[in-house]
Amino acid sequence: MNLRFYIFTLFLLTVYTGFSQKVWTLDECVAYAIEHNLQVKTTSYTKDSNKETYRQSVRNLLPTVSGFTNYRINTGLTEDPQTGVLVNREFNNANYSLNANLDIFQGFQKLNAIKAAKYIYKAAEEDILQEKFLLAFRVMSAFYDIKFNEGLVANSLEQQQISQTNYDLVQRQVELGLMAEADLYEAESNLLSDKLLVTQNQNLLAISKLNLLQEMNLTDVDDITLQLEETVEDGSSSNKITLDSLYETARSFVPLVKGQEMRVIAAKKQLQSIRGGLFPSLTMVAGMSSRYSETNTDDNDEIVPFSDQISENFARFVGAELRIPITNAWTNRSRVKQQKIAYLQAKNNLEIQEQELFQLLQQLVQTNEALIAEYDQSNKRVQAQEIAFQIAQKRYEKGLLNAIELFQAKNLYGTAQNENLQVRLRLKVNESTIDFYNGLPIFNIN
Repeated sequence: MNLRFYIFTLFLLTVYTGFSQKVWTLDECVAYAIEHNLQVKTTSYTKDSNKETYRQSVRNLLPTVSGFTNYRINTGLTEDPQTGVLVNREFNNANYSLNANLDIFQGFQKLNAIKAAKYIYKAAEEDILQEKFLLAFRVMSAFYDIKFNEGLVANSLEQQQISQTNYDLVQRQVELGLMAEADLYEAESNLLSDKLLVTQNQNLLAISKLNLLQEMNLTDVDDITLQLEETVEDGSSSNKITLDSLYETARSFVPLVKGQEMRVIAAKKQLQSIRGGLFPSLTMVAGMSSRYSETNTDDNDEIVPFSDQISENFARFVGAELRIPITNAWTNRSRVKQQKIAYLQAKNNLEIQEQELFQLLQQLVQTNEALIAEYDQSNKRVQAQEIAFQIAQKRYEKGLLNAIELFQAKNLYGTAQNENLQVRLRLKVNESTIDFYNGLPIFNIN
């Protein structure tokens, strides 16, 4: 009685565990991967750094204020700060000053530097979004690899069951003396081949699950159960999209292109900022100072109090500084030339990104049309091979077909099923990719 109770309890726990295991949708896999991906975090740190650089470029418009003070203990032959005469005595003295600089004109260097920093910061935001999209596509690819391998396992299990049924049939026929022992060996060989195929497909499934878990950075589990919410419908609407309209839509929002556009603008602003160094600059300066020394004495040879000395020695100034760059070993002009090259390189990189995007969309549209036709033909092939196998199975049961011929018919049917599954999932991934570039929210990414 205790053994029965133990087995029943173990059965309930197994069932409960199976039902309580989380089932992941594609959106949930993508969301989890983005939240826990280290590369996305690294890119976000770069964005934060660029943001601070932009803020500092704005703060650079503020005046520069600096204070200075020192305190000295003098011994031996030292210049008297009060009279400027060398004296041989010990005394203490201190100096205090406060200076401020305000740039009035610098060839608009700071304004252009602000604009450049802003566009670099915005480009970093696009880099984060691009990194998220790339991760989402990798997760989607791994997701459908699992679904494909699950289909392979299911198909191979179906083939194994057929071989098991045929083996049992031949075994009974041999026992009745209706078939030779060699037929049983052939049936057993086919069954073992199918069992090996099941094991191989299960290994592929385990590897694909590991790949998805690694892409998601999901470390606390060693297995994952997926739910495929959508199915591929023959004649999807995505094949009606023209290449030109698809490119125009994708061109307007793809982060890789938008980020490079902003880098082109930033490079142009940096060029204008560096060119500003070729012009004269005007700076307003102001300051105040005072000093204290033990050598400052009154008529009674007493040291003048600290507050009196600070008040008496107080000085202030205000003025302007004009700097005219004449020559600095042609450093400024060299920097302008270097930045001009960087600007042209940024423009060329933008054209490369645009070209690669267009070529990618060309491949997607062409592949989509080919997969739709291939999927239709694959469905027909599966139906034909299924009928051919059913006929072969009936002929085998009547002794009109040997085991090798039946095995060939079964393999052709299984191959057709696997190819149909592969084409169906490839079409699904391709259509989802086209939908993404057409601006549809296939990923729940902020």
